[in-house]
Amino acid sequence: MRSGLVSDRLAGQDEAISSVVPDVSVVVPVHDEVESLPHLLEAIAFTLSATELSYEIICVDDGSTDGSAEFLREQAQIRNDLKAVILRRNYGQTAAMAAGFNYALGKAIVTLDADLQNDPADIPMLLAKLEEGYDLVSGWRKNRQDGAVNRLLPSKIANWLIRRSTSVYIHDYGCSLKAYRAELVADMNLYGELHRFLPALAYIEGARITEMPVRHHARRFGRSKYGIWRTFRVLMDLLTILFMKKFLTRPMHVFGLWGLVSMACGGAIGIYLTFVKFAFHQNIGDRPLLILAVLLLVTGVQLFCFGLLAELLMRTYHESQGRPIYRVREVVTKV
Repeated sequence: MRSGLVSDRLAGQDEAISSVVPDVSVVVPVHDEVESLPHLLEAIAFTLSATELSYEIICVDDGSTDGSAEFLREQAQIRNDLKAVILRRNYGQTAAMAAGFNYALGKAIVTLDADLQNDPADIPMLLAKLEEGYDLVSGWRKNRQDGAVNRLLPSKIANWLIRRSTSVYIHDYGCSLKAYRAELVADMNLYGELHRFLPALAYIEGARITEMPVRHHARRFGRSKYGIWRTFRVLMDLLTILFMKKFLTRPMHVFGLWGLVSMACGGAIGIYLTFVKFAFHQNIGDRPLLILAVLLLVTGVQLFCFGLLAELLMRTYHESQGRPIYRVREVVTKV
């Protein structure tokens, strides 16, 4: 059973109520996919109905303007397996996915795109792999059916950069088809554009991660919302992930270190200029080194102060939310 938000909702409930918690929650961010939705819902229901798993489908409409929200409202009123979450405006895929996680009640959570390029028939395979002891199973679109220039090339570059930077060696970070243990996503707060870095975030939380080849289909309806312009966002988010991985609980180690280095360099230059001034009676007022020394000293003080502020913010973040700086996988005691 999921901790955090879901456990709060279920707290105090009797065994009969807790027994209705589904085995699987399928989270689908939706943005202008009204033509794909009927086929997607049918495919998910057909696949999971053939298993012994109970399930729910959570479609999060992210400010669609093509009638997707209206279609989901109608379907949610007549289907027992569908929960429609309609956002007020377009917040982006990360926010939509975070909303889906918050409303998911399942013991396992599966995410996939609404454009039918991910195949719902692969869901049981990912869930079976999850049962082998993994916390996250990521899909790998081994044979992608996308444009070479605007999709494949940026994706290959981004995946290579992320693998080398995060040390999480999976082939396809951008594949939305993933399966998670619910307690894992309960520990991850998403913001910005971090949905593509979920394996890296999970790694920070100490998760066991693997990947499996999955099918990938050409887009049948609508047009892609991705392009080469998103590469810049990936690079910026990657810097965030790198900082979180190395210095989330000790920001002073990076800000303070470079602050001290900057102050030391500025101080050394200042001492040298002072020696030149008094020992050789040289004019130092018009020397670029004087400006550099002042800049280094000021920058060093600022970085050191940033480090102190970051430490305070980090402590406030963890203490205000009751979030420990560690994660426990299991507790073993003598029965």
